[in-house]
Amino acid sequence: MMPQYIEPLFRPPSEARSLIFQITLGCSQNTCTFCGMYKGKQFSIRPVAEVIEEIAGIPERYKPAIERVFLADGDALVYPFDGLVEILDALKAAFPQLTRIGAYASPQSLTTKDSEQLRQLRNRKLRILYFGLESGDDATLAAINKRFTSDGMAQQAIKAREAGIKLSVTAILGLAGRKGSLSHAHATAAWVNRVNPEFFSLLTLFHRHNDDFVRSLDQCTHRDLMLEAREMLLHLAPAKTILRSNHVSNFLNLAGSYPKDRERLLVDVDTALERVRRIPGFLDSVPKYTEEYY
Repeated sequence: MMPQYIEPLFRPPSEARSLIFQITLGCSQNTCTFCGMYKGKQFSIRPVAEVIEEIAGIPERYKPAIERVFLADGDALVYPFDGLVEILDALKAAFPQLTRIGAYASPQSLTTKDSEQLRQLRNRKLRILYFGLESGDDATLAAINKRFTSDGMAQQAIKAREAGIKLSVTAILGLAGRKGSLSHAHATAAWVNRVNPEFFSLLTLFHRHNDDFVRSLDQCTHRDLMLEAREMLLHLAPAKTILRSNHVSNFLNLAGSYPKDRERLLVDVDTALERVRRIPGFLDSVPKYTEEYY
């Protein structure tokens, strides 16, 4: 049986060439007020046998070409440990060239696995987790109903890193509105400095089944968002982190590594600010990007 995807299906940009298996449907922590990814899905865990049947159903001629697998949906790490081990073992057996398995992970799902279990999963090629921090600012986290403090999320993230699993962390520009912009920027940078994830990515708040939350904010203008990004970049000082701002929601694209590219990234923002000052009304307008299909 080939994979039968139940839409919507999301994956990180870096998993574009990965084979995807939905081992859960929806998100177990589907209460965040800013997020509309899985609002139309009820969370459920697919049976192990069903997933393994899909793995076995990949045609033999394609199996040697599979190097990466991504486990969906939004919180696959919450899958019960014994069943997840069976799935990872089946993936390793089916795809001889497999080098990496990735998955989304919420802070809640990380609480369901202890350090030794995470190490065992890592040894079975679960090598990267995509972690939605959203903000390092506790007031902002409370406002979006994240259900975790920044310290609680840091503890869970560090546990994963100490188990040898790479972390790709995302934060969202504009999430705190104009009033909380500086606090959001500074606290998020401090969180990244503490955890030192291998990857840190910026998204920009946009409309997708979250109109009530967006309307509750004094929304950031393009100027506010660029200055918020600059403050974050200015205060970032991780030991070694690759930074990206290349999500479809972003109008300011950034790419570099900390600490090596810190000064160049700041110059990139300043250059972009100077360039858009020539566009009448741009800096004082609010981004209009929206996704309506799901």
